[in-house]
Amino acid sequence: MNTDLRKIEFAKDGVYRTQSSNEPVSFYLYALSNSIKFDLLLGYFSSSAINILSLGFATFLYNGGKMRIVANDVLSENDANAIKNSETINSNSKLLDLKNIKSMRESLDEYNNHFFNCISWLIANNRIEIVLIKPKNSRGIAHYKSGVFYDGIGNKVQFKASCNFTYYGLVENLEELDVNLSWEQIAESKIKSYEDYFLDVFDKKSDVVDYIDVEDVLKNITETFSVQSIENLLIDEQTLIEKKSKLLNSKTLKKSLENVSDIIEKINNEPKFPAGFKDGARPYQIEAFNKWVDNDYSGIFAMATGTGKTITALNCLLNLHKQDATYKAVILVPTVALLQQWKKECESFNFKNIILVSSKTDWLNQISKNNTHNKFSSTSFIIIVTYVTFSKSKFQSIFNDLPEETMLVGDEVHNMGSPNLLKILPNIKLKRKLGLSATPHRKYDEESNETLNNYFRDKPPYLYEFSMERALQEGRLCNYTYTPHLVQLTEEENKEYIKYTQRLMLFFDQDTKKYKNSKEVTDLLLKRKNVINKASNKIHSFRKVINQVYVENRNNLKYTLVYVPEGSEPDYGNYEEYVENEDDKKLINDYTKIVSEVNQSIMVRQYTSQTIERNRVIDDFTNGKVDVLTSMKCLDEGVDIPRSEIAIFCASSGNPRQFIQRRGRVLRNHIDKSIAKIHDLVVIPFQSHDDKIIEAEKSMIKNELQRVIDFASLSLNKIDTYEILKPILEKYNINLYN
Repeated sequence: MNTDLRKIEFAKDGVYRTQSSNEPVSFYLYALSNSIKFDLLLGYFSSSAINILSLGFATFLYNGGKMRIVANDVLSENDANAIKNSETINSNSKLLDLKNIKSMRESLDEYNNHFFNCISWLIANNRIEIVLIKPKNSRGIAHYKSGVFYDGIGNKVQFKASCNFTYYGLVENLEELDVNLSWEQIAESKIKSYEDYFLDVFDKKSDVVDYIDVEDVLKNITETFSVQSIENLLIDEQTLIEKKSKLLNSKTLKKSLENVSDIIEKINNEPKFPAGFKDGARPYQIEAFNKWVDNDYSGIFAMATGTGKTITALNCLLNLHKQDATYKAVILVPTVALLQQWKKECESFNFKNIILVSSKTDWLNQISKNNTHNKFSSTSFIIIVTYVTFSKSKFQSIFNDLPEETMLVGDEVHNMGSPNLLKILPNIKLKRKLGLSATPHRKYDEESNETLNNYFRDKPPYLYEFSMERALQEGRLCNYTYTPHLVQLTEEENKEYIKYTQRLMLFFDQDTKKYKNSKEVTDLLLKRKNVINKASNKIHSFRKVINQVYVENRNNLKYTLVYVPEGSEPDYGNYEEYVENEDDKKLINDYTKIVSEVNQSIMVRQYTSQTIERNRVIDDFTNGKVDVLTSMKCLDEGVDIPRSEIAIFCASSGNPRQFIQRRGRVLRNHIDKSIAKIHDLVVIPFQSHDDKIIEAEKSMIKNELQRVIDFASLSLNKIDTYEILKPILEKYNINLYN
């Protein structure tokens, strides 16, 4: 929240008096909750003073507050008596000996505890420095009653009080407090003189005081009081304000507390980093944002699945809100399922006015309401839209009118390389754009890759990268074992594969080592891929693997994902989710039946485009009510299933993107998961004796082993993987790790 001390209506004559319209305690509450730094010279703390001053402290912390305190240390009965003899102290008030705070903990009320919880937070986050002093030669007490408040834009408010930080000093005694405001020319030299004096004492250069070791005090406070989140401290503070308001008679003080409560309410409604992240944005997320800004608010984040792409992107939007005081974003997603997932993440940041746009939502009516009198130019909003609806003229007519400062986020950004979307890119006027993907590069499509790179002003190595290897090393993903299972093509399937390979060679460019771009090539590649993908021996191998997994896991298949073989890879530029055809449905039914035959007690569910209440199915899987999920495409991009522990890949893909996405599903961390296990059905050709056919077979094996190489290289059992593959690698002279 932006702080500005000048927006406070200070006493016109700069004087605050107890029981007047300008109460000293009101000054402290207003100044503290509108500052980011507070330097304080004080005599001592008392429990009843903290009772009042605790209200406004959490808002100070939320603003990023830092404190420097020079205080008298009440260490002995003589010290306490000296203070009592010099001041009128309420009999219910306790002088707080900071060095013996543990022994006093039980006597502190909820206001005192809140105050020290805030102090504990400051200590834990290195935002407070305390210097304890006593007068030279132990005569008298340090009797300071002054300080300076600072906001974030150069304004300063210096005060000097006749009252001490006691209940009577702040509320009951006829005391007064004088204020100097930095924006008033006459006060400038006074504030500078005071700052010099404060630093002289704080930096331990003063020759009129003795300095006392403070380490034990800091340790005592953090060991005695919990280090809570700022969100919890704000909740506590608002509750305490409501209680205090009911007890006070002073209308002035009631008004002061209401203003602080209003500030907290505003904070609660502001976008902020999710409460579940104790320390806010992580260093790598801050680094990603800074690089994006340095690249003129454009670029691609190539981040492994499970490393927080969504949170990193929304942190960029949050920082734009801090900069602009509003937020405007259009987020493109490949599937309908991801609309809700992104909405949930946006809500965790406390973003409001979120509109979901797809063929299944009443989005036009929602957008029309928001855009009355061109409100999009002045209000905050987030539109989450599927790629296919984004490309439609109806949405484009609205999209083209959005303000230039609107942020465009392309989730699974490789999908923007489809023909329908590429033709739109030149017409997009938005200046802030961010692409997200674990696999930004589109295989066999260099033309689209170049267009996307130019649009985002980025190229490999991308603006910010967070690799799978790094994620595993840093514990952001769980470690895994990887076991390939060799599946051989039948003789007939092998002949069919070779037939398509020979036809494809007619379109192969020896100079570029690429196939010519044509519909016939695409069709042949698809037909050849389907030979591998739907190899008849896979279903026999799967039956063997699923029974093996059941036994190895002590007759248990809980938290197992099965990826069933399917046809072509989805093009989310043309539709919003993968829809299974009749052949697909038969195949997934066959695999689902095999799972159910392992043991009648196993609960297995399909996760397909036809599944009703898919979120509930995921919840049931996470909670252990469903043991196994069988799916084709629907568990690929972005769907979050952190509880999965075992994955069986029956679907073969020559495209690294697909199996990298699927691996990410099973590697997400979960509190009850220490390791993941991946089983992969790897298709190899029927063994031939024809040299030409062997070369074609070798090409197929290399293609099929791309994911094996990638999976095995980061697994815990890389050596075991090599031993399984050794016979086939030697036969075709293939080096797995080169």
